Amino acid sequence: MEPDLYGVMAAFDSPEAIAAAARRARAEGYSSLDAFTPFPVAELKEALGHRDRKVQGTMLMGGIAGGLIGLALQTYATVLHYPLNVGGRPDFSWPAYIIIIFELTVLTSGLSGLIAILAFNGLPRPHHPLFAVPGFERATRDRFFLLIESRDPRFGAGTARSFLWELGPAEVIDVAA
Repeated sequence: MEPDLYGVMAAFDSPEAIAAAARRARAEGYSSLDAFTPFPVAELKEALGHRDRKVQGTMLMGGIAGGLIGLALQTYATVLHYPLNVGGRPDFSWPAYIIIIFELTVLTSGLSGLIAILAFNGLPRPHHPLFAVPGFERATRDRFFLLIESRDPRFGAGTARSFLWELGPAEVIDVAA
């Protein structure tokens, strides 16, 4: 890992070029890659090897926990704490609990998803080393950037820089940490 370098980044002019570059970088063994494009590029996600399902799993666990909490709270309130015979119904009248269970399931699932998105993306992040790169604002308009991070086990500043130049980018930029 280079001590003063966040990574090396290449700028491309087309989505096809960055997708091909990402596939080639993965084939060369680089694993800490990231890409910045002005619009979603469908084949880029697979080319970068992003297959995480952490947010969906967190939302599922949050929803299940919310549903169980809703069931437990209502059962405790109507069966254990304050049993009240209304119209001859049993104390554990579960059909009456469904609305609260559903609402708590949706609420906790949504909140779990929001927290998971923030946590897994490292947000909020007021400063990122890429913000200091001249011309990086073009990632929102017409440039496609591929970054090899210095935490990559194969990373060496010189080798990463020369590898990126082989891919035919418009420019290769060192990103200071």
